[in-house]
Amino acid sequence: MGVSDMRAMQQEIIEALKVQPEIDPATEIRRSVDFLKDYLKRYAFLKTLVLGISGGQDSTLAGILSEQAVTELRQETGNEDYRFVAVRLPYGDQADEDDAMMAIDFMGADEVQRVNIQPATDAMVAAVSANEANISDFNKGNIKARQRMIAQYAIAGARAGAVVGTDHAAEAVTGFYTKYGDGATDICPLWRLDKRQGAAMLRYLNAPTHLYEKVPTADLEDDRPALPDEAALGVRYVDIDDYLEGRSVSDEAAAKIEAWYRKTAHKRHLPVNVYDTFWKNNR
Repeated sequence: MGVSDMRAMQQEIIEALKVQPEIDPATEIRRSVDFLKDYLKRYAFLKTLVLGISGGQDSTLAGILSEQAVTELRQETGNEDYRFVAVRLPYGDQADEDDAMMAIDFMGADEVQRVNIQPATDAMVAAVSANEANISDFNKGNIKARQRMIAQYAIAGARAGAVVGTDHAAEAVTGFYTKYGDGATDICPLWRLDKRQGAAMLRYLNAPTHLYEKVPTADLEDDRPALPDEAALGVRYVDIDDYLEGRSVSDEAAAKIEAWYRKTAHKRHLPVNVYDTFWKNNR
């Protein structure tokens, strides 16, 4: 692919994901909080925001924004039913449990619930394996992600709630999430932001530095616990952020980012129907 083509695709991706070359953290915090508030006010039957907390940058930022939104709604309406529920969703014992609790303490979540997804995950793996299907460790990792969403939607269903997502531009461009797992949510207050911009917002909010400077990991695989995102993707977040902000990156980094974008296009698209041409045009 020539340089001119790569630049054209870069611009196409930036426009599709609505990434700004730079942000004012305070402005974007206000934008996200108002977005969450407007959503709850628009759907009057909703009173709760539900979010799984991993102890990483993305859920920490989405969590503090959610808590601020419901706190303001309580103050503005006098309705104490508005609540933010932070959900811990470990598979057995989680190595970064302390980070998750540090994040929850920082955001001041109204409630904390805990669901151990290991029994459900292991039961599903066993049930499917009984049909002589080979469930790889990678496949099991996706099952974990989907079990976490089942739990969050169960809590939201019981609490007149909406499930908050942590999807952001640096994740969306690579499709680095599980389809119908952590990619299946109701509302995404971080969408449009890259990793660097999310960190800037947490810095502005005086979040514990460790929570946004730690090595990002999905931590879904048993055989490769705490595998860094960058190792799985083969490209650094600094390059992804530079690319999304319209800066120059190496040809190698651009090629990897664009390859991920094309390969994972199906994750950013609704299920295909008989009138849809998406599956013919994206390969």
